Amino acid sequence: MGIFDAMKDKLGDVDPNQLKEGVEKAGDFIDEKTGGKFAEQVDKGQELANDQIDRLAGGDQA
Repeated sequence: MGIFDAMKDKLGDVDPNQLKEGVEKAGDFIDEKTGGKFAEQVDKGQELANDQIDRLAGGDQA
């Protein structure tokens, strides 16, 4: 069992949109604390995290 399979099992019935909200809030927090210095990197990380959430959820989520 891979790491993503284990994550999917642990997530169970969690709403992917709630996870994406958390990713967005975390990115906003980082941008706030760093004065936006790493905004591009944070945005890329958010995009990758949201892609994985979609993958684990079994499809694209809005």
